[in-house]
Amino acid sequence: MKDTTRAILTAAVVACFACSPGTTTDKQPENDSTTIKLTAMTTNKEKVMALLKAIETGASEPVGYINPNNYIQHNLAVADGLAGFGAVLQALPKGSAKVNTVRAFEDGDFVFTHSDYNFFGPKIGFDIFRFEDGQIVEHWDNLQETPATPSPSGHTMIDGATELKDLDKTAANKALVKNFIDDVLVNGKMEKLVGYFDGDNYIQHNPKISDQLSGLGAALETLGKQGIFLKYSTVHKVLGEGNFVLVVSEGHFGKDHNAFYDLFRVENGKIAEHWDVIEPIPTKETWKNNNGKF
Repeated sequence: MKDTTRAILTAAVVACFACSPGTTTDKQPENDSTTIKLTAMTTNKEKVMALLKAIETGASEPVGYINPNNYIQHNLAVADGLAGFGAVLQALPKGSAKVNTVRAFEDGDFVFTHSDYNFFGPKIGFDIFRFEDGQIVEHWDNLQETPATPSPSGHTMIDGATELKDLDKTAANKALVKNFIDDVLVNGKMEKLVGYFDGDNYIQHNPKISDQLSGLGAALETLGKQGIFLKYSTVHKVLGEGNFVLVVSEGHFGKDHNAFYDLFRVENGKIAEHWDVIEPIPTKETWKNNNGKF
């Protein structure tokens, strides 16, 4: 019975892909720079890139990277398991999805990505996938509507540096960023803020905040004067590869209970660039699975 159920679920999700416009079972569009040749798949990072792109192209093969018997879903708007994933794909208007994954990193059994989506509307998102025995068994994400205008310094939420380097410094960079979050955003030790940055050499991709450390300080001061406070309460994950570190936290921005996904680029032991996605955590009665956001 278990094998029969597995086969039915897999077939259902494959069918969702196969019914999408432009579907092909052996190749992706040749002019797409994010195309992954499935026959040359070697890493978990490549598997995730192919799966995300298949949301747009309708390619059916990447569904095989999901474990159909053990897939834990933390997007609270999606039902658990492979069937929940398939239901979301089926609900998408045909030809509407666009996926451009700009950054992808690997940390042990985890792959985390930074993507520009049109998925029930334009969004910027971070995704985290956990692997066991070469298959995806768990997924977390955070999504924010793409703003209509760039940041005060002219940046988008997705542009900026992409080069992966300093692989030998991964552990040190993760520790640096974790300490920054703990000191400044969890415990409010603003006197330590300056020590984590190289003067004013800081690029900010939050759509409401200017570049430079002075821009961050001014934004926090303005919010405080308006009675809007940013408070992180719990750090749930710190993932990194080389000079990029992603921190998953929860807390409050004003009155809202939020999930915070913060991506940092570290250069010479200092924080040099920052991207984030902030998503309100829905009330429990609206959840479509019971796995929690984190």
